[in-house]
Amino acid sequence: MDPQEIGNVVDWLVQQGLDGLDETELITAFCHRLGRLGIELEQAAIFIDTLHPVLESQGYFWDVADEASAARRDFSRLDAERNEPQWRASPFFHMLENELGELHINLAEKSNHTFPVLEDLRAEGHTDYFLQLHRLGEAIGEVDGLFSRWSTKRPGGFSAEDIACLRRTVPAFALAVKSTAFRRMTSALVEVYLGRDAARRVLKGRIERGKVDSIKAVLWFSDMRNYTALSESVHSGDLIAMLGDYAEAAISAVHAAGGDVLKLMGDGTLAIFNHADPQEAAAASLKAWYDLASRVEALNARRQEAGLATTTVHVGLHIGEVFYGNIGSNDRLDFTVIGPAVNEASRIVAASRKVGRQLLISNDLLSLLPVLEASAFEDLGAFRLKGVKRKKRLHAPRRP
Repeated sequence: MDPQEIGNVVDWLVQQGLDGLDETELITAFCHRLGRLGIELEQAAIFIDTLHPVLESQGYFWDVADEASAARRDFSRLDAERNEPQWRASPFFHMLENELGELHINLAEKSNHTFPVLEDLRAEGHTDYFLQLHRLGEAIGEVDGLFSRWSTKRPGGFSAEDIACLRRTVPAFALAVKSTAFRRMTSALVEVYLGRDAARRVLKGRIERGKVDSIKAVLWFSDMRNYTALSESVHSGDLIAMLGDYAEAAISAVHAAGGDVLKLMGDGTLAIFNHADPQEAAAASLKAWYDLASRVEALNARRQEAGLATTTVHVGLHIGEVFYGNIGSNDRLDFTVIGPAVNEASRIVAASRKVGRQLLISNDLLSLLPVLEASAFEDLGAFRLKGVKRKKRLHAPRRP
């Protein structure tokens, strides 16, 4: 095996790490290059933990039978307990427990190892199995290593040159995967904690303190009815789960309608609909409200069946000019919206609780709706909102 050709593969991997090639494309192209070097791979896979509220880890699988493209599999945190026995019976767990950097098992020979996967591989005609664990230095969350496995059906298994080539090239492959995975994790975390649009702006470099844009947006404020009373009567553990249930309903409804959630404040949610056309933004905000009402109805049915406390969600909708960007100090910034319209929206949702209506919208928002849609709302009159000089005319959906 030509050392120069192996070096070329390593150089290519370094470049792909710099470019950030997608993991599925990376493992597919890498396996093809190994094949051109003379390694008769049958299957390959890589596994890396991730830092994500839902996903625990991800795997990428390449098979010569479908060599055109690798497949990705996500491993959910919700399935962690169910997957635990399989993980503990795997060669990777054995490597981790025994601090092994690699494990080479000739499937044609007798072995002291009794991992269930070995019998499956032998039944499929695999002759050799080579596994590696590459540590990633200081851990980020649980992301501290990358596992890989390589198998062949070549008579006699991998040659000594094959193994030497894998030892030489896979570390560069792992580094390229790490580069892409960490960039993806960063993007996911920023989005989860800042909101989708704010995350895009921050990752594009909008991080200077006081750097804001003046935009016209529909503002959404929502919160749970009787949250204070519930917090005193519901056990703290159940209360957190309850907050999560209703926040999930609100956030999902906003996102599905094209809005962006900027902030969670206890039981409250601040979101914006920043469409180029204000009428589209207004329509989207109402779409989110109707979706939320449906989600809360279904959620309450499930919680009642389980004997859990239920509530409803109040929403205030308003439209106005706001400043959108970085507010705070050099040590702690928040990407959010500020301006009189934000205060007015928060006061509108407070008024909704006082009048016992789950949705209140401002007259400014009503004026953007088509005549037929606007006719579904009734005028509740002018309200004196705390901290707002002029009274605001508010509207609610007509009662059936």
